[in-house]
Amino acid sequence: MDKGKIVALEDRIPKLKEQRRRKANRRLIILLFLFFTMIAVVAYVQSPLSHVKKITIKGNDLLSTNEIISTSHLSKKTNIWSVKKDSIELNLQKVNVIKEAKVKIVWPNTVMIEIEERKKIAYLESDNSYYPVMENGKILKDREVSEIPVSAPILFKFKEGAILKETVSALEELPDEVLNAISEVHYTPKKTDQYHISLFMNDGFEVSATLRSFSEKMIHYPSIISQLDPNKKGIIDLEVGSYFKAYELKADESEESEIENDKGEG
Repeated sequence: MDKGKIVALEDRIPKLKEQRRRKANRRLIILLFLFFTMIAVVAYVQSPLSHVKKITIKGNDLLSTNEIISTSHLSKKTNIWSVKKDSIELNLQKVNVIKEAKVKIVWPNTVMIEIEERKKIAYLESDNSYYPVMENGKILKDREVSEIPVSAPILFKFKEGAILKETVSALEELPDEVLNAISEVHYTPKKTDQYHISLFMNDGFEVSATLRSFSEKMIHYPSIISQLDPNKKGIIDLEVGSYFKAYELKADESEESEIENDKGEG
């Protein structure tokens, strides 16, 4: 019995050695695989294969693609692994035109930038040049337009500050139908009202208003002009109530007519 057991154990020794050899070989293969994988990764990271190959821009209108790429500090020499999305988004959002920016990496080597530009509300006239005014009241002084713009109202005698910002906010509240009907907005302050403005409309009427109530009254402009003779132009006074004075009768206070708006306000 004892001898039989010894013989059986001796028979198992070669098998144990073979198992150990196989385990050692597997470990070696795994270590070699990890070693060569690390070498491949290091070589890839250091090679042009890991560089940004394509930068796509979406949502830009006022800003050119090159301007956005320049602000992002990305180039085709940038390593795709070194792209810091949060940092790029913050840099882009410092630009007055950009309201929001999102950066996305599309593997293996594409960076996608999607931006939302601030809305252009008007143009500011200065020395016969025109500058876009954005929804936040900022003037884009580096985007001069030499021709008279027709895509938005033109502002005269305004400066960057509280009055301009309030004017832009009031214009932004108007329906597109009314905003598109405005040709010019002049800042015409009075001693009794530092918020007074005068508007010249595309249909030939003039509007006198105060910023304090401008947007809530100007919303009713289509209803107001529907009550007027389109062939008789004049001033629509929205400062207190709603009144119309024809140009040829401007000096005669008794010829002004009261207008009813949608609220029934006089």
